[in-house]
Amino acid sequence: MRGLRLVAMARWPAPLRCKRRLAADLGPRRAAAIQRRLTGHTAAVLREAQRQLGMEVLLAVSGAGPHARRRWRTQLGLPAACDQGRGSLGVRLRRQALAALTDGRRGVLLIGTDLPQLQCQDLERAGRLLEQHPIVLGPSDDGGYWLLGLRSAPAWLFSGIPWGGPGVQAATLERAAAHGWRAGLLMARNDLDRKSDLASWRG
Repeated sequence: MRGLRLVAMARWPAPLRCKRRLAADLGPRRAAAIQRRLTGHTAAVLREAQRQLGMEVLLAVSGAGPHARRRWRTQLGLPAACDQGRGSLGVRLRRQALAALTDGRRGVLLIGTDLPQLQCQDLERAGRLLEQHPIVLGPSDDGGYWLLGLRSAPAWLFSGIPWGGPGVQAATLERAAAHGWRAGLLMARNDLDRKSDLASWRG
């Protein structure tokens, strides 16, 4: 798995800066506390992927300045962090993918930090699939995806996608197929976004 960069797209876990759908049900402070726990779990999986699989790991942060970002990265035990930058989710994902691939990596895996069931084995499977496919998706039941793996990051893959809606996964797969890309698919996993999602996490 060497030569792969694993990027976790993270929101600064402060009230009203993260988990807005969950905050509507539970309140902003409790939602932020849940985000901190989820990010801690993701960081543990990232450290395992670095140690066991040889992946390079990076925390890409939204909503925090350089000092807070550096402090958070240290608390999470991660080697590097950067700013996601401005723009839609598609713009920010492509920015991270291009940075990884421009730096000479043979591929990049992008994940969120809202995945309570994420395991290192998921990332290993994604890396194996990326050896055989130009794009890898980890589908979620809400019509999005929890992982995006790429060996290149053309603009057409990210433009015109209905980010944040239930059609992201389908639109991405349609766009890939239209350009002759056959996607590798992982098992479905779901983000923790709403109060109803907490039951499976605690269970």
